[in-house]
Amino acid sequence: MAHGRDWMPTRREDVLAMAHAWINTLPSLKPILEVTDAEISELTDLTEDAERAQAAWLQNRGDRVLAARARQAFAALTNFMRTLRRRRFFFYPLTPAQWLSLNLEPPDTTRTEHIEVSEVVEYELRLRNIREILINFWVKGSENRAKPVGYDGAVIIWQILDEPPDGPHNLTEHTMASRTPHALEFREEDRGKTVYIALAWQNERGNLGAWSEIQSAIIP
Repeated sequence: MAHGRDWMPTRREDVLAMAHAWINTLPSLKPILEVTDAEISELTDLTEDAERAQAAWLQNRGDRVLAARARQAFAALTNFMRTLRRRRFFFYPLTPAQWLSLNLEPPDTTRTEHIEVSEVVEYELRLRNIREILINFWVKGSENRAKPVGYDGAVIIWQILDEPPDGPHNLTEHTMASRTPHALEFREEDRGKTVYIALAWQNERGNLGAWSEIQSAIIP
């Protein structure tokens, strides 16, 4: 992130320490965050895999294959942690102590124009090509389509479901759209199914605004 500090540690030892804090703490937070046993199990497996890969590389730092394996293992671990944090940690309130138990700083609740994301996404869905849905989005109430100054763009979450979701927390697929329009591409076997979509603005500090209304479309 060019502006603001990334919450993910840069040192591998610190990444592993954070991962272990999550593994130890998340079971007690399951009633609050709705974290699943499968998610905790996957986090545990990825953490152990990263530890093994790191240990093997440390024993032979000149081995390029082991170095690549360690990079791959840590990339898989950090990607999963980023997804889990976005998917679970912001839909339900955590106390400062609970944030710290996860080796994370509590969110900054200071209300300033540079920190608080007050804008809401307004958008429309269009069918352009087969297996593709085009999303045109803008600031709700604005006449231009530019993203707000100092923002990364809009986070798009979606899920193919048989019935409407209870809320955004049911939409687990996600991507960042830095400009509009943004095209979501699907597989051939998804054609004819219903996808549910919501968006929220994200600023350069990584803070999310409120989720939009959920819309749906049939994948062409």
